[in-house]
Amino acid sequence: MKVRRIQPARFGLFVFAALWMLVIVPASVMAAPYAAMVMDARTGEVLHSRNADTRLHPASLTKMMTLYIAFQAIESGEISLDTKVKISKFAASEPPSKLGLQAGQRISMRYLIRAAAVKSANDAATAIGEALSGSEAAFARRMTRTAKSLGMTRTTFKNAHGLTENGHMSTARDMTILGRHVLYDFPEYYNLFSRTTTHAGVREVANTNRRLLANYRGADGIKTGYTRAAGFNLVASAERGNERIIATVFGGKSSATRNAKVAELLDLGFRRAPSRAPVRKPNKPASVGNDGPVIVAGNQTKPKGAGKVIRLSGAVKKSYRPRLRPGAEQAPAAVVVAEATPPAAVQADDIRTALVAAQAAPSTSPVTKGSGVTPLKRPAARPSDVVLARAQPEVVTRVSTSGGRHWGVNVGRYPSRYKAEKVLLQTALTEMSSLDGSLRKVVHKPQGFDANFMGMTRDGADLACRRLAARNITCFMIGPKS
Repeated sequence: MKVRRIQPARFGLFVFAALWMLVIVPASVMAAPYAAMVMDARTGEVLHSRNADTRLHPASLTKMMTLYIAFQAIESGEISLDTKVKISKFAASEPPSKLGLQAGQRISMRYLIRAAAVKSANDAATAIGEALSGSEAAFARRMTRTAKSLGMTRTTFKNAHGLTENGHMSTARDMTILGRHVLYDFPEYYNLFSRTTTHAGVREVANTNRRLLANYRGADGIKTGYTRAAGFNLVASAERGNERIIATVFGGKSSATRNAKVAELLDLGFRRAPSRAPVRKPNKPASVGNDGPVIVAGNQTKPKGAGKVIRLSGAVKKSYRPRLRPGAEQAPAAVVVAEATPPAAVQADDIRTALVAAQAAPSTSPVTKGSGVTPLKRPAARPSDVVLARAQPEVVTRVSTSGGRHWGVNVGRYPSRYKAEKVLLQTALTEMSSLDGSLRKVVHKPQGFDANFMGMTRDGADLACRRLAARNITCFMIGPKS
């Protein structure tokens, strides 16, 4: 048998062609396996899955967990939206996508949250983690513990932003579970993910998911992600009528094909989900805390996964009365209580007699000559021909409403009463301070259902509308009817 030998020149050309294919073929196409899951958000029922339990790179879907922990920390009082966070050199040096924060800069927590949720800014995500746990490594451990408490059994986090790192892995199932918890555990913050643009303190930023939000009916979140190792990922949620579906895709070949696939999966979910189903919200876990000592007062229990506990006992067991100094002790002073004498009965004739005597008798007040005190003179009697004018009642033609609670705020018009009531509830939870005490009212008009907050003063309505506008919520004041 004759064996043909490959010429060295041809072999070199073959190797060169293979290497050239590695260059021109995108790494994401070669290294990003596909996985998907579709879930009925109301019940948690899985409607479709493919490779849903395969551990893959989550990319910026990671930021859903970063934001979830931030919402937990705000709710528990660990930090506030107005807390000024100092940006470290490490956070400022994170690669794009980023907000462009500078080392040493101070920025409010609310702007870091907006940047991470809308812009998917890596520097903002790292700054959040450092603000809550001191370092990104400690925060990553907190993220993993929180994932376990949510039932995300195959997820391990190594950073706060999702850039590719050894061991930083999750699954389509776990990210779908996380998206459902974000939706139901923190509805007051969920609107962040539907904003097409927002102001992040430094500048206005655009949503990385704005194409799907604009083109798919009912879409209102949640989060995109991309790295070469992960491909194009997306967890999306949409609501139509009484139905809400969550769809997750890992390993998309491009943002366009990923969005098309997610739209296809959402359509599949709406076809398979029942039109009516009970809403069974997932159990909301307690915050797991950081690695360090956790200060616990009274009989509170240590959060699962938290570090060493330092218990503070602040309860007063027994109160002791202070003793007097030696020799300072005195006998208690006697308290004499005079018995009250019942007043004598006063007759009407006695009152009249006293009045007549007082008017007729001259002043008996002793006035010493040269004392500078002028004796009081009795005023002259009113002439008998003077006629007293009778006061005319004041006629009020219109009651002023500037200080009354006759004003309101409109936050939009919607196609259904359910949607209007939902927006009112979400808005009330978002801006509780200025809308506290107002009445949520849906007004049916031919063009739709108006969502109104009523029963406010003019100043209160003006303040509420300005604060809502600052949160990018469209509103206008409603005046009292004439």
